[in-house]
Amino acid sequence: MRTVPPREALTGACLGCLLALALPAVVLAASDGRPNIVLVVADDLGAETMGAYGGESYPTPHLDALAEEGIRFDHAHSQPLGTPSRVVLLTGQHAFRHRDGETAPANTIANYLGAAGYRTAVAGKWVDEDSRFDGYRSVSPGEAGFDDFLVWHLGPGGRESRYWAPVLDHNGETTRHGEDAFGPDVIQGFVLQWIAARADEPFFLYYPMVLPHSPWVTTPDMTEEAADEQRRFAAMVAYMDTLLGEMIDALESSATARPTVVLFTSDNGTERDIVSTYRGAQMAGGKARTATLGTRVPLIAWGPGIVTGGGVSDSLVDQSDILPTVLELARIERPVGQSVDGMSLVPVLAGGAELSRDSLFVHYEPSWPTGRPTRYAFDRRWKFYEDGRFYDMQADPGERRPLARRGLDREAFTAYRALEARVADMPGELPEDGRWLPPLPIVLFLAALLFIGLVFRAGFRLLNRLDGEEIRK
Repeated sequence: MRTVPPREALTGACLGCLLALALPAVVLAASDGRPNIVLVVADDLGAETMGAYGGESYPTPHLDALAEEGIRFDHAHSQPLGTPSRVVLLTGQHAFRHRDGETAPANTIANYLGAAGYRTAVAGKWVDEDSRFDGYRSVSPGEAGFDDFLVWHLGPGGRESRYWAPVLDHNGETTRHGEDAFGPDVIQGFVLQWIAARADEPFFLYYPMVLPHSPWVTTPDMTEEAADEQRRFAAMVAYMDTLLGEMIDALESSATARPTVVLFTSDNGTERDIVSTYRGAQMAGGKARTATLGTRVPLIAWGPGIVTGGGVSDSLVDQSDILPTVLELARIERPVGQSVDGMSLVPVLAGGAELSRDSLFVHYEPSWPTGRPTRYAFDRRWKFYEDGRFYDMQADPGERRPLARRGLDREAFTAYRALEARVADMPGELPEDGRWLPPLPIVLFLAALLFIGLVFRAGFRLLNRLDGEEIRK
């Protein structure tokens, strides 16, 4: 048996003491009950596109596995458009508390988690900092509480490419990438490196993916350059799913000893030009519309040891629920002095009771000429609009046949009264001027372009006609 020299024994004893002192701190840091939290938001992805929800058009094996290992919410809804959805998601407040595109002065998820000791980052699409249409100013990622960021859609160059040869903002510095660079890959590289750099401190990663929003482009793994938009969209969905799988692998192999919770959702329904097969039926996307296809989005929660696996929730959920859910996971008290309209989903994630909520309310005030501002409430079957329209969403999912109040049976009439009262009881109001229109300079510019186009068209027709007459001569 080897004899340990006195100096080695003393050194070993000292190291042992140091480890004994250090290890409890590491264990405490990893076992203080606060998980890492990752919030992923796809761009324009309705629930009908995903296999876990009954979609048949696009392969999403990683997302489907995430749903199988976690909890899938079958009745999750967003705003019909992305900007108000993202504001609701980050602040936990209904849209009537904000004008479209404006998150200040409310605190965001990242503000709260940063103050509680979390390291925070955002990677992907940011809400407009300066909107060219509605004239409102949002907050920057730093003002919103993010320590690190790599984003598209920010500042003067924010409208340039998000896909090939992307122009991104990295912690306040504009970065231009070459023609061979694919934006989602660049952003994914930032995400994976950022995760790998986290060890003891808890972290919050907000990952608003740029995929699969239009324009529909070829992805790096596509060989068919001439593919139509439908096939390009399919490739973009598959590529998004692949990136998500890579991120989950990185989380599972990371150095952190903390458990991690991943929440996956989307900002609104699929683009209207995209047709998907859903449970045997062909369905066009409903983005910007208030019908179900415009607002029903996936919501999946995954987190081994925290989220009960294999669950399907029937709760009515909207994106104001994300902030209170994240705060409870991080063991942060609800804020005092700021309204939080959502409900925490943590009891559902733990396998407990469904939410005690019988309807959802939406204040929709788009700053685009894509729809008329409206307020409405709905449950799993019925929907009531502030102007009195009432629909059976099961029999009429496209909302083409409003039901007359006088002809309602008892069940329908009971729902009508309850939803009417829900809308009437909600604060906030719509603008009196109805549908939003662009500022006059933009209207005049578009009118001038239209006029020039008509003149050229008439000129070409006249030339063709004269050529035809010359040939006949």
